[in-house]
Amino acid sequence: MTAPTSRVVVITGASAGIGRACVGAFAARGDRLALIARGSAGLEAAAAEARKAGTTAVVIEADVSDPEAVEAAAERVERELGPIDVWVNDAFTSVFAPFSEISAEEFRRVTEVTYLGYVYATRAALSRMLPRDRGTLVHVGSALAYRGIPYQSAYSGAKHALQGWHEALRCELLAAGSGVRTTMVQMPAVNTPQFDWVLSRLPKRAQPVPPIYQPEVAARAVVHAADHPGRREYWVGGSTAATLIANAVVPGLLDRYLARTGLSSQQTDQPRGDDDPANLWEPADDREDHGARGRFSDRSTARSPQLWATTHRGAVAGALAATAAAVALGTYAGRRR
Repeated sequence: MTAPTSRVVVITGASAGIGRACVGAFAARGDRLALIARGSAGLEAAAAEARKAGTTAVVIEADVSDPEAVEAAAERVERELGPIDVWVNDAFTSVFAPFSEISAEEFRRVTEVTYLGYVYATRAALSRMLPRDRGTLVHVGSALAYRGIPYQSAYSGAKHALQGWHEALRCELLAAGSGVRTTMVQMPAVNTPQFDWVLSRLPKRAQPVPPIYQPEVAARAVVHAADHPGRREYWVGGSTAATLIANAVVPGLLDRYLARTGLSSQQTDQPRGDDDPANLWEPADDREDHGARGRFSDRSTARSPQLWATTHRGAVAGALAATAAAVALGTYAGRRR
């Protein structure tokens, strides 16, 4: 399948992290971009990167938890750039704390952004895509969509909700014979700035659970999913595949393992500062651009053999077939001798 050129691509959460890396990946292809987030400094820097790559970028400051703001954003995109071809949902927020230490308001906020933000954005996109009978929705998920982990109950719950909602939506589109496609990309731990601004009540500074991948790995997966939306979901990283398989086979054992390691694996050895920023209610990149990468580059990898294999299934199948044929031929020749 050859990817169309100069598509109109909308990216939520575009100012930092995976969303920011997606800006660079889609811009490099010449796609025209609409960038949605709350942080003005991050958005403007992302747009500047896209324009430097030679493409058009429209900046829209909006909170995806506000359905009216998302609808207005979609209307502006189509007015200024044309019909939306691809909509990438990535915006999220989180709280790192024991469940009993997360207030009702904080839990609601995480759910409204991380789950309902995808729902509202998809409604705005579908209201335009369905009448045209074309378009692609790419939802950035997580291994936590299947496997909840301690001290991230609000985020895990939202990602689980996304998974169930996405499956229901996909079934409805298939039942209707729609030309609109939806797919989900389940991510591993990624080196993004969120660990510097997530609201945390852990004793020490938050970190992604190793192994850690650079956001550009995630962005490559999102672009591939946008080009090949026929698959219901993609897994990124060997750690994601291992976690989801283990959770399907021995979930109780994984419960006990995470109970022992969940706290230490999500913290560095540096104490958390009382004045550390938190982006739950306000953007942390409103005045300062934080880019795509966080502070864990020295511990992160920019490669994923598992991602290459899952996006090159034909080549892998061919190699396995060739290997099997060679083994069979060798066995036959040995028996003849």
